[in-house]
Amino acid sequence: MKEFILALDQGTTSSRAIVFEHNGLPKAVAQKEFTQYYPKPGWVEHDPEEIWSTQAGVALEAITKAGLESVNIAAIGITNQRETTVVWNRKTGKPVYNAIVWQDRRTTDLCDQLKNEGLSRKILEKTGLIIDAYFSATKVRWILDNVNGARKLAEEGQLAFGTVDSWLIWNLTRGELHITDVSNASRTMLFNIHSLKWDEELLKIFNIPSSMLPEVRSSSEIYGKTEGQFASSIPVAGIAGDQQAALFGQMCIEPGMVKNTYGTGCFMMMNIGTKPIESKSKLLTTVAWKIGKETQYAFEGSIFIAGAVVQWLRDGLGIIKKSGDIEKLAAKVKDSEGVYFVPAFAGLGAPHWNQHARGTLVGITRGTTSAHIARAALDSIAYQTLEVLLAMQKDSGIDIRELRVDGGATVNNSLMQFQSDILQTSVVRPKITETTALGAAYLAGLAVNYWSDIREVKQQWQMDRTFSPMIKSSDTKSLIKGWHRAVNASKAWADG
Repeated sequence: MKEFILALDQGTTSSRAIVFEHNGLPKAVAQKEFTQYYPKPGWVEHDPEEIWSTQAGVALEAITKAGLESVNIAAIGITNQRETTVVWNRKTGKPVYNAIVWQDRRTTDLCDQLKNEGLSRKILEKTGLIIDAYFSATKVRWILDNVNGARKLAEEGQLAFGTVDSWLIWNLTRGELHITDVSNASRTMLFNIHSLKWDEELLKIFNIPSSMLPEVRSSSEIYGKTEGQFASSIPVAGIAGDQQAALFGQMCIEPGMVKNTYGTGCFMMMNIGTKPIESKSKLLTTVAWKIGKETQYAFEGSIFIAGAVVQWLRDGLGIIKKSGDIEKLAAKVKDSEGVYFVPAFAGLGAPHWNQHARGTLVGITRGTTSAHIARAALDSIAYQTLEVLLAMQKDSGIDIRELRVDGGATVNNSLMQFQSDILQTSVVRPKITETTALGAAYLAGLAVNYWSDIREVKQQWQMDRTFSPMIKSSDTKSLIKGWHRAVNASKAWADG
């Protein structure tokens, strides 16, 4: 009986499921978008029940599409949007509030207050993170402080907190398991990345009862089995936050290897080996994964708005009908002719971490067209990536010779070429760009011996295309200088 691995890829805008074959190729994919809620400016929410129902639905659909049954699935691997926060009642299994999404900015004032109390250094040393509304801790605190009766229930031990992986596993196992893995735990701002444990002092600072927290496990082990969703139970055996899963799926398993995922946001990660290094350039130090006894760490630079800028051109401005039209529109002009677009819709991520900055479009003249704006929007993704890459080189002391890329926007050849030009380094696109789901599949498959070891998995990675710089490094200097001026304008607007 032939066996396969099922990866559940729970993203920010859709739930997906992919069935992978032993050679690492996808056999069937199912995907379903779900509702985004924006109750107030800067607030972003999801309905946790809808996250679960769409994810459960596409899991069954992918197995059926592949012409398989649940007995053919050797294991399930889970990867998920990180930092997004769900708090639910342990008895009823019902959420006490909507999921507060990683993009949500409602706790900015609380973050400013923590900084003013001089807690930045302590939090950075313990967690590798910078105080920001992006992470889970302040979101949990907000729910406890603002949802009627929530704090009392939490103090009585009746509420559970989890990132999206925990919520899915709770539902997959009918409440048997309340767990997370080290990679997701390291994004909460409550987890000590040195001891690999929840940190009592941080729980006190954020006023969160420890009884709410999931048990932290490795990224690749048999955690338990599904209960009731499928005709037969399936081992759940791999968990990693989406960016860590992509790093693993890209086989960036040696220190100094870097990948960039072009999704709603852009997330660049560099493997830094088995010891955490503190960044001097406002990068995050995070747990990449733990397999067996070995924990790997990574630097991460988060760019909040990447593919989302294309969605905004489509939905907000209406200058394209579908996201795929952007390449054709941008190709109508040779370059942006001095127009720069800083898409700081949710503040600026690494290496600026300015949560008050706002989107800025500069250099517009009477001759500026929608094509120039489209081009400037795509360019902004490449410029933001450059800033993070330079910070990684500086902090690690390693010269980055190639950037492995994945995610939706990598199909855009002109963006990938401009990325290579502006970085003055090779940009390598793999044959399988589903690296996030693939990373989760690999972690699950290794746990059940579907693949014997990492060496076997590494041999499956194949290159589709390499983009090399086509302009001289001297020609990039003025382009980059213009970008820095535009970023300064975005910050100046915030300072008002």
